[in-house]
Amino acid sequence: MSAEDGTDVARASLALGERVGSGGQGDVHAVTGSPLLFKEYKDPSKVNSTALADLVGMRQGLGQTDRSRLDALAAWPLCRVLEGGRTLGFLMRRAPAHMSWRTATGATKLLELQYLIRPPKAAWQEVVQPSPEERRALALACVEAIGWFHDAGLVIGDLSQANVLWSLSPGPAVHFLDCDGFRRVGRAAVQAQAATPDWNDPLAPSTDATVDTDAYKTALVAGRIVSRQPYVSPGEDLDLVPGCLNDRQSERVRKLFAQATGERGTRPRPSEWQTALSDRGFITLTAATPRNRPAVDRTVLDGVRDRTPIRLRGSGPA
Repeated sequence: MSAEDGTDVARASLALGERVGSGGQGDVHAVTGSPLLFKEYKDPSKVNSTALADLVGMRQGLGQTDRSRLDALAAWPLCRVLEGGRTLGFLMRRAPAHMSWRTATGATKLLELQYLIRPPKAAWQEVVQPSPEERRALALACVEAIGWFHDAGLVIGDLSQANVLWSLSPGPAVHFLDCDGFRRVGRAAVQAQAATPDWNDPLAPSTDATVDTDAYKTALVAGRIVSRQPYVSPGEDLDLVPGCLNDRQSERVRKLFAQATGERGTRPRPSEWQTALSDRGFITLTAATPRNRPAVDRTVLDGVRDRTPIRLRGSGPA
């Protein structure tokens, strides 16, 4: 089955396999004979079908390079699934295989952000933890992805430890889930905005989703990754993982984290986090020293001028 063109698919055409996930708003099923997954809403009457079509159309409107970038970053809605004129859900790709881990019993689980921002536990000792440098790179990958979404005119909304995946192979990378919770700036949401405890903007209702609430949650993501503190929030001390950041990065990250407590409209944007977490140093530019101007003999210009007639060839006496 192909959903690349964004065309609606009939529910009756899908043969569903096992349920691979479940949340407050829907269940996710494997689609038999396809690499795709079907997210089926628990209450279709609460779904804004037009808003979901808008997300599908947004992907279709991207050029090939940006579309590939979106597919690498997110399990994006590819097409709607309908039955009797009602929107029941949508099809999406599976998360990349390297964004998962295998338990001691052989079960496969998604490599969620929670395994990165919490100290290791015996229950998930099979999860390979990043080196301090890889941890910085993962934080950078997160803020870069958020910045890319914003540049594309999107608001993320619910950003939490459960809907961001990560991987160290083949290199530090992230992948976003629950992308039907995204919305285009100024447009309606597919469903009522979901909220995750300990991940909400304290200056906004949990139902709000704006670029500014995203900015606050970007601080949570970046700060919690580099500190491995799952509950630290702006306004609190950021105890960084040793060796994760150099002195310049540490100073900038702490400053941005504190700045995120500010009023809406004053919080650091993803691009500022990207600069702070970058492994490139700053070059301080100094103003050039002006050259000394040559002295001017103003007496030549300001003295009495002796104007004499100019004789032209062939002309008589003046």
